[in-house]
Amino acid sequence: MPKPLSLSFDPIQRADDLWRQRWGAVPAMAAITSVMRAQQILLSEVDTVVKPYGLTFARYEALVLLTFSRAGELPMSKIGERLMVHPTSVTNTVDRLVKAGLVAKRPNPNDGRGTLASITEKGREVCDAATRDLMEMDFGLGVYDEQGCADIFTLFKPLRVAAGDFKDE
Repeated sequence: MPKPLSLSFDPIQRADDLWRQRWGAVPAMAAITSVMRAQQILLSEVDTVVKPYGLTFARYEALVLLTFSRAGELPMSKIGERLMVHPTSVTNTVDRLVKAGLVAKRPNPNDGRGTLASITEKGREVCDAATRDLMEMDFGLGVYDEQGCADIFTLFKPLRVAAGDFKDE
């Protein structure tokens, strides 16, 4: 898909100026709009890289999580907890990975009602290949240096703590 023509002005800055004129200064409006636009840009770039592997970024994240686990498998509930998504989303994601032969599911022997998802050898190969491609394009953040990426991480940490993602030390 071709990139749209660039505007001759920053539309978020323009919206912020107009907002200020109408309702007063609310820096959070320009900030949230910038964050949402950045998310659109990054998701589009990352999804373009993982699409040839039959993945979305959500499916890629699930594969990576499974490769990080000691046995290459995790309970579905743990996947949802770690990826911070609703159980229905986990089921949908894992079922699509199963259909593609990248993940297998089996009953959890430690939980009669639970299900374990485990990465297959094909899943490991796809995950490794997609990871190489994503690293090559710096996960879409190539316009930032190492410090810039660290700054982004630090900037959003208080928001994630406030949302209850984890307890900060």
